[in-house]
Amino acid sequence: MRQSGAQMAIFNLYSKRKKKERGEAPDVFTYDDLPHPLRVQIVHILRDAIGSPFAEYSISRDVYAKIVGTLCREYGVFQLARGTQPEEVLANFVIDEEDVERVLGAIEVFFHVLLSAYEQGSSYGGSYGTLERVRLSPAQAINDLNTRFLEAGIGYQYVSGEIIRKDSEFLHAEVIKPALALIQGSTYRGANDEFLKAHEQYRKGDAKGCLAECLKSLESTLKTICKKRRWPLKPTDTAKTLLETCFNNGLVPQFLQSYYSALRTTLESGVPTIRNKLGGHGQGAQVVEVPQHYAAYMLHMTGSAICFLVEAEKTLP
Repeated sequence: MRQSGAQMAIFNLYSKRKKKERGEAPDVFTYDDLPHPLRVQIVHILRDAIGSPFAEYSISRDVYAKIVGTLCREYGVFQLARGTQPEEVLANFVIDEEDVERVLGAIEVFFHVLLSAYEQGSSYGGSYGTLERVRLSPAQAINDLNTRFLEAGIGYQYVSGEIIRKDSEFLHAEVIKPALALIQGSTYRGANDEFLKAHEQYRKGDAKGCLAECLKSLESTLKTICKKRRWPLKPTDTAKTLLETCFNNGLVPQFLQSYYSALRTTLESGVPTIRNKLGGHGQGAQVVEVPQHYAAYMLHMTGSAICFLVEAEKTLP
């Protein structure tokens, strides 16, 4: 795929530096609002990554049409936003749409379609040629988007094909991203899908759904390790049983068992117990409300557990 023009740089403008000096730069993430300047920046990123829809043999117009058509079907509308041309409609949707989740969903669709166009190359959309006047590759566009989110103090990032919510810069960098990287391949595909679903449920405010997907992701990781190592495994094995199997087969070296006893207790009683008590069983006559901070704790706890288990499996002979 041809990329014309130089890579667009993100400038550390004087106004940005002065805001940091005055302590006005956002240090707490927000989630329920996308500022107008950020929305405009997102539109610029879309245009720079898709290219010109007006070139004679460009497939860019097909990319725009595919994005808009997909969003119309998914959101159950005939007209997504103001405008007559797909590129105009998409830009107006990003600028005007009040529902933040719908805008984030549009970004996910955008990258999905764009990456498909790059993968299929000149065969995409029939006999059209390459994307014209492209200034950003998909990887550069993703990097720009995530940088703009951070600059605006918006607590979302585009990772592994999805928009995920991040409540802590440190925990996101040290736990969530490494966990996703470790289970991104085909071997841990089920665990990866469930971990991303946990993020999606958390972003939507469904704490119970988040807890359920966290447990599924942990169990899928454990089952995958057992299958890889050909350890005893039943389809009905619970997280506790799976953990016992992994530890009994030396996932943690014997001389470190006492050191990791606290971790084993956490893995056995932490993720499954919180989920079972708050999210996994009947509520009875009284509705059980699961606080969002429980869901955030669960995401980070599950991510840490997955990182440890996958890395530990790699060290086994």
